[in-house]
Amino acid sequence: MTLALIIGVLVIVWVVYTFNRLIYLRRLSDNAWSDIDVQLKRRHDLIPNVVAVVQGHAGYERGTLEAVVAARGRAVQASQAGPAARAREEDPLANALQRILVVAENYPELKAAASFASLQTTLTDVEDHLQNARRYYNAVVRDLNTKIAVFPTSILAGMFGFQARQFFEVKDAGEREPVAVKF
Repeated sequence: MTLALIIGVLVIVWVVYTFNRLIYLRRLSDNAWSDIDVQLKRRHDLIPNVVAVVQGHAGYERGTLEAVVAARGRAVQASQAGPAARAREEDPLANALQRILVVAENYPELKAAASFASLQTTLTDVEDHLQNARRYYNAVVRDLNTKIAVFPTSILAGMFGFQARQFFEVKDAGEREPVAVKF
């Protein structure tokens, strides 16, 4: 009788602890996703300024600017989607922004403009924060998904409807290629 009571109390303690840990990890992943969302919004808000400055100094390169604006539009439309869809729409935007920075290298007057230098610094800062937010989100999702998948937690996770989350990952194979540096 006493042994059964002790085992019952231990099972209840384990269930409560495991449930609370799953809730904690789910909240952390929600918070981490929110951080990514904020950084993506900062990037989206910055892009019209970058495009305007580049247009003012380099009216040429119209195709590059149009690609950035179009990619931004698709990324903003996907803002309510999950991580996989967001990553799919953010990759072309990041590539288009890189092309703008390459365009700046070809035009010294644009590169020397204080407004462009300031926007480039801000954009670099946003990209750094975004990279950190993605890394943190993926680490939290890894922990949550692992907790959900391991036995015996998987039984409890299934009973309470916990589901694995999607990683925010690069889908474009070109993004995984090393950067070619030519001297």
